[in-house]
Amino acid sequence: MRTSITLTPFVPWLLLLASCSSPPQPPTVDESQKRPVNAKTTVELQVCKNDLQNTRLMATESGRLAETTAATLANMAARQQILAAMQASSGQQRQANTIFTVRFEFGSTRVAIPADVTSALVEEAKASPLVLLRGRTDGTSDAPAESRIARDRAAAVRDYLVAAGVEPGRIRTTYQPTGDPVADNASAGGRALNRRVEIELYSALPVALSATAVAQP
Repeated sequence: MRTSITLTPFVPWLLLLASCSSPPQPPTVDESQKRPVNAKTTVELQVCKNDLQNTRLMATESGRLAETTAATLANMAARQQILAAMQASSGQQRQANTIFTVRFEFGSTRVAIPADVTSALVEEAKASPLVLLRGRTDGTSDAPAESRIARDRAAAVRDYLVAAGVEPGRIRTTYQPTGDPVADNASAGGRALNRRVEIELYSALPVALSATAVAQP
């Protein structure tokens, strides 16, 4: 006589044991459930947008820099043209100063200028912005008498030019009793040449005086 065993109560337990013996399956990701910002295409698109924006900013900055550089170069070119024009104008106007010499008798302060010289002298003196007079003697020492004669000779020439119509404010006088001879002071002829007043007619004011008008002496 065989004994039958009912396995029905043990079936759930057997299934549970079977499931525990097999390895677990990895979770699956549903791409359709991903958020759009996390998708690969969306990330790449955002990177492209950022690169495009940076490129636009760099292009704008480069354009501004190019405009600034062009403006600076144009400004420099304009200044160079103005400077070149000023230099050209200055070169045309700047000429050598003219010097006239007035001779004197021994111990005299009387001005005697030939008529033909007077005409040219007065004409140029009226057009000159500065007339510088230097009184000289044939003295051998800086004695008070020699200084007085040198000073009075310069003053006499000044009065002569003013009387001829030269503006007094343009005239400067100075004197030197000894030294700076133009000839040998040991001879009578040399001493006659050294007794003089030099009249220097400036074609343009010196730099020290160009900023202000020539004052009355």
